[in-house]
Order: sequence, then C-alpha cells, then structure tokens
Amino acid sequence: MWYSENWKEYELLDCSDGQRLERWGDYTLIRPDPQVIWKGVKRHPAWKKADASYKRSSGGGGAWNENKLPEEWTLPYGALDMNFCIRPMGFKHTGVFPEQAVNWDWFSDLIRKENKNRPADKPVRVLNLFAYTGGATLAAAQAGAKVCHVDASKGMVQLAKKNAELSGLKDAPIRYIVDDCKKFAEREIRRGNFYDAVIMDPPSYGRGPSGEVWKLEDNIGELIELLSGLLSDEPLFFLVNSYTTGLSPSTMGYLLSLYLCPRFGGKVIADEIGIPVKQTGGVLPCGSSARWTAEKGK
Repeated sequence: MWYSENWKEYELLDCSDGQRLERWGDYTLIRPDPQVIWKGVKRHPAWKKADASYKRSSGGGGAWNENKLPEEWTLPYGALDMNFCIRPMGFKHTGVFPEQAVNWDWFSDLIRKENKNRPADKPVRVLNLFAYTGGATLAAAQAGAKVCHVDASKGMVQLAKKNAELSGLKDAPIRYIVDDCKKFAEREIRRGNFYDAVIMDPPSYGRGPSGEVWKLEDNIGELIELLSGLLSDEPLFFLVNSYTTGLSPSTMGYLLSLYLCPRFGGKVIADEIGIPVKQTGGVLPCGSSARWTAEKGK
C-alpha cells in the first residue's frame, strides 16, 4: 500500500464504528467512512471533544453537528509548500483528500527531474482532469509544470484558484477550465494540443450537464483510451485514481497497460492508497491508484 506519511498538519487520529477521528490543523473532526468496519475500539481521548461531527440523515445526505468550526481555515502541506482552504461542506467533504499526498509527492519528483533536462521555456505540460480543489494542480505547478486544470464544478474551480493564491501560485502557468472532462479532451484532440502527463481523479458515479449517467466501471476504459491520444510523443506519466469499492487497483493498472504500453512502452504499477492511523499504527485504505511511467533514462 502507498500511504501519505509527510503530513504534519493533518492526522488521522483514530477510527472505529464507521467513523474517522481527524485533526485538521487546530480542529478535530469526526466523519463517516464505510471502510471502517471494526467496532468498539475508540481509544483516542479526542473522540469526546471533537469540534464537529458529520451525521448522515435517513433521507440521504447529512449535516455537521455540534459544530464549533469556523466557516473556513487554512491547512498547510509543508512537504510541498502548499496551502489549502478547508471548508466543511455537504456530503462530509472538507475540500481536500489527504491520502492523495502520496501521489503529489511521487509525481512532483518526476516533474522536477524531467524539467532539469528541458529548456526553461518548455516545462512539463500536465492535464489534471476531475481536478476538484486543485491538490494535484498545486503539486505539479510547485514542481515547475505548466498545468491545465479541468473540473465541471465552477465552485470547485474557484476554490482551486483560492488554494493556488494561498500557495503563492496565483501567477503560475495554470489554465482553469470549467467543463465536462470528456468533452474537453475531445476538443483538445481536435485542436492538436498534447500533454506530457495526465492526472485523473474521476468520481464513482455522477451525471453530466444533460443528465447523462457516469459510472466509473462502465466508462473508465473508454476515457483512458481517449486520453492516451492527448499524450505527447515522449510522455512522462499517467495517473488514475479510483474510490470505487470493488474495483481493484490491478483492474485500473490493466487498463493503463492496455492503452499506453503498446504505444509508449514504460511500466505500470498499481496499489491501494491510505493514511496512517496514529492511535493504532495501522493504515486505513482510502481508494487506489494506478501509475504509468515512461521510465526515462533506462
């Protein structure tokens, strides 16, 4: 398993009874998590003094209870000199998926090494799809990449811009696009625009602007095949994340092998991603990632 171990400002303190106990800077939150199937082992003292807890409602959705939180606050990720606006939202979200830091660290290193071998005016070009509030965008930009950030939610793109400003990246070469990711990719292919790396974090389920249904297991293969047509002649990496229960990391890795390796060579690795649990020393699984790399220099 790949897990995020460079957070100092975020901690998964404990987990039990379908819940996470987390420290987000100065504030402690309790949020539901379906992976936490063990019961009766709430040992950390902060369970009794959390600043807020998210409770699901019987009719769907939920709300923050016993809420002593500010509307928003800033959380640093010091390992990459990034800052995030934390904003407790509906459906238990806070604006950041901390487990993704393990991927930010990984591809930041690849980008920095590659840029050393390039002219300053031709940095690595990265396409970040389903880009949410921009964690991957910030990491790529801090490493020196030119980034295209695409998400269908205008609100999330606005929050991504705020995170960039908080991270000193307001004037970085980041292009923000509010659009359906597949339709944008199709237009980029027609325009002849190419990228050295693709990052994608698609939802398990969703609906498009015209009501069309997106299911990851039904659509992800077609999307990866499409996006392979956006890669430059000498691409650097392709990263795809999944939070779909029952869809193994190896399945995502197989798709990358199927559509990228015949044309570009390279190698694919895939695994679960997770977060260390301070109280127990274990690691909570939080989805999976598959990574294709060109293995440059070999």
